[in-house]
Amino acid sequence: MRSKPASRYGTEAGPGSSERTFSVGGHILNAPRPVPGLHLVATPIGNLGDITLRALETLAGVDIIACEDTRITRRLTERYAITALLKPYHEHNAALARPKILEKLAQGASIALVSDAGTPLISDPGFKLVREVCAAGHAVIALPGPSSVLSALAVAALPTDRFFFEGFLPSKQTARRARLSELARIDATLVMFESGNRVQDTLADLAEIMGARDAAICREMTKLHEEIKRGSVAELARTADTLETRGEFVLVIGPPVAGSKIMTEHDLDDLLRSSLQRDSVKDAVAHAVELSGRPRREIYARALELAQETEKQVSRGDHGED
Repeated sequence: MRSKPASRYGTEAGPGSSERTFSVGGHILNAPRPVPGLHLVATPIGNLGDITLRALETLAGVDIIACEDTRITRRLTERYAITALLKPYHEHNAALARPKILEKLAQGASIALVSDAGTPLISDPGFKLVREVCAAGHAVIALPGPSSVLSALAVAALPTDRFFFEGFLPSKQTARRARLSELARIDATLVMFESGNRVQDTLADLAEIMGARDAAICREMTKLHEEIKRGSVAELARTADTLETRGEFVLVIGPPVAGSKIMTEHDLDDLLRSSLQRDSVKDAVAHAVELSGRPRREIYARALELAQETEKQVSRGDHGED
């Protein structure tokens, strides 16, 4: 790429101009027009320096940048003196915006799709657009780059050979706990997003269901106040009231202990019945959690049922056969 000294704001290419530019390190670089199609461009998740040269060249060269919030994307384009046209594309206008984008692509346009931060489509709008662009026979080109999912996974100090990305959990506690009970059965590291106003409640639910697992709380990844906390889920939940809740969170939960297996319901009942003959419900549940690989909430509910059945049998004088 040919470079030349940059003015403060770069050189704006007018409509139909063949010269498109961007600025890096005080130099203006020419950006050739990308091939026609939809370019999925990963953008920084915090630190604006985490953009790739290929992404800058593409953003500067396309006809349109489709973005969730033009105000957020403009911070990035102004930082690098990019003057491409910004158009909103988000969940509220997608149905109206998609046909217009498809029409432009049919005319041979080059269009970039970006999210507010990170890789497009990962917990962000874009799936329906990509599907329809492919169905129409237009090219879809991925430009890899920043991702809070992969960044958090890399720094969590937890197994990375297999992981499951959940995205945001349900906001209501009942639905959230039900979903966490399902996730607890997955033999892989779990990655999930959470908001600051719910992270403490989510950690409490996680402690009840997956308390013994190792985990990491990743807050404000790549930003000035980035913070990583590691420990067991139970430990992190106990100190949740000391968390700075401002910002964005990625929670990474380690897989079940290596070699552990999920106990069948029949075997769990046998284990609980045996434990309840000598221990309290609380102690029987704690013992079953360690051995069964099943969620604490599920075990607790079953232990209460079995304890009530035993009480009824005793009150009827039903002690079984001699």
